[in-house]
Amino acid sequence: MQALQRIMKVFVTRRIPPEGLAVIKQSGVTLELWDSDEPVPRAELLKGISGAYGVVCLLSDKIDAEVLDAAGPNLKVISTMSVGYDHLSVEEIKKRGIRVGYTPDVLTDATAELTVSLLLATSRRLIEAAAEVKNGGWSSWKPLWMCGYQLSQSTVGIIGLGRIGLAIAHRLKPFGVKKFLYTGRQPRASAASEIEAEFVSLSKLAEESDFIVVSCALTSETLGMCNKDFFSKMKKTAIFINISRGVVVNQDDLYQALATGQIAAAGLDVTTPEPLPTSHPLLTLKNCVILPHIGSATYSTRNTMSVLTANNLLAGLRGEPMPSELQL
Repeated sequence: MQALQRIMKVFVTRRIPPEGLAVIKQSGVTLELWDSDEPVPRAELLKGISGAYGVVCLLSDKIDAEVLDAAGPNLKVISTMSVGYDHLSVEEIKKRGIRVGYTPDVLTDATAELTVSLLLATSRRLIEAAAEVKNGGWSSWKPLWMCGYQLSQSTVGIIGLGRIGLAIAHRLKPFGVKKFLYTGRQPRASAASEIEAEFVSLSKLAEESDFIVVSCALTSETLGMCNKDFFSKMKKTAIFINISRGVVVNQDDLYQALATGQIAAAGLDVTTPEPLPTSHPLLTLKNCVILPHIGSATYSTRNTMSVLTANNLLAGLRGEPMPSELQL
């Protein structure tokens, strides 16, 4: 394996799990780290990336033309510790011939598990029920008190049947789901056959699903896709789950749908902005469960992500094939 030179500066925009950081330190490059659990301020990002040959970034770091200009001509590799890359200005990066590493696959299982947890917590009103125990609302057993909706014999609609969408479906199937529907840019016959899913239009999915899970990538087509028109087509008993990106959903329209009983409940692991302000109207609703973007938050997954991020970075600096390179 080609040794890397000390003159090669690498900027890491945040504390990442120690396994990944150790891989970078052992490579021989000059490491500069924004040593905080909080996002790097813009001014510090522009300063830190100056002269760098490689950068390790996270979803919260907007890597655009200004940042690339600040980096200068040495920048060869951007390695993001994420599967999503909507924080990267892909066209600018491609134009400059910079390679990009990312971390698909390794977070699929953790994100799928979290999605099922969120769906169950939302549909069975777990957060609301636990609060009733604490605040004295639990007086006696009542036939319809705290009733929710079950997966058995239901129709589940998945928007985006990629790696994560398929993993979610595989985990939901043993609950006795009667039917899977999915939608996206095009049919995915091989994946769909694994769960006997039917490819339908977005409208049909909204109309027929008892549970809807959004697991698509953020694109110009999916931006704001789940809006007033979409929610108006859903069943009043339907549950809406988003683990994609916050801006796929029009949150004002979602609030109205939930507050007026247009749909039964929603569970979100992603919002816009992140973090969601504590004064946001969605947080006033009992039928909306919101988590702080923890889809991949298991110790093993985050450690694996950090090592893959480091190995992508170093392979790119050596001019070798990356373990996981984004094809621009």
